[in-house]
Amino acid sequence: MRNRNLMIAEVAIMSALGIILGFIKFSGPWAFGGSVSLEMVPIFIMAYRRGLFAGVLTGLMIGLLQLLINPYIYYFLQVLLDYPIAFMVVGLAGLTRPHWNDSFTKRIAFILIGTFIGSLLRLTSHVISGVAFFKDAAPEGSDIFTYSFVYNISYIGPTFILTVVLLILLTQAAPKLIHGER
Repeated sequence: MRNRNLMIAEVAIMSALGIILGFIKFSGPWAFGGSVSLEMVPIFIMAYRRGLFAGVLTGLMIGLLQLLINPYIYYFLQVLLDYPIAFMVVGLAGLTRPHWNDSFTKRIAFILIGTFIGSLLRLTSHVISGVAFFKDAAPEGSDIFTYSFVYNISYIGPTFILTVVLLILLTQAAPKLIHGER
C-alpha cells in the first residue's frame, strides 16, 4: 500500500512538473500547434523509475492537464490524438526500463531506445491527427501524410534530442533518481 501511494504521489508531482516544463518552450514557426519543450522528461523519468504503468499514467495526466490548461482544438479525434493518447504512448518507454546499477553505457542504450520509442509513438499520434486536419491546410498538390509528418517532426525531433541529452545527464548525475531502486 505504501509503494502504491508513493507511486501515485510521484505521478502527481511529475505530472505537475510536466505541465510547468510545457510552459517553458520554444514556439517556432508552427501555426497549428507544437513547440520544443521538456514536457516529456517527467513521463520518461516515471517510465524508467517506476515502469510502464506509471509512465503511461503520467503521460495520461499530462495530456489531460494540457487539454484543460492550453487546448488547441479543431475536431473531436484531434482532441484524443493530440492530448491524452500522444502523451500516454510516451510512457511506453517503460518497456526499456534500465536498472540504476546497470553500466552507464547500458543505461544510455536503454534511455536512447526508450526515448526514441516514446517520441516516435507521440509523433505517430500527431501525424495521424494532422492527416485528418491538414488536408485543408496543406499546400495545393502536396501529399497530406508527408506534410503532416514534416510539420510534426520539425518540433518532435528537436524535443527528442533535447530530452535524450537531459536524461543522459540525469542518469549520470543521479542514476537512482531516474531509475529508482528495485
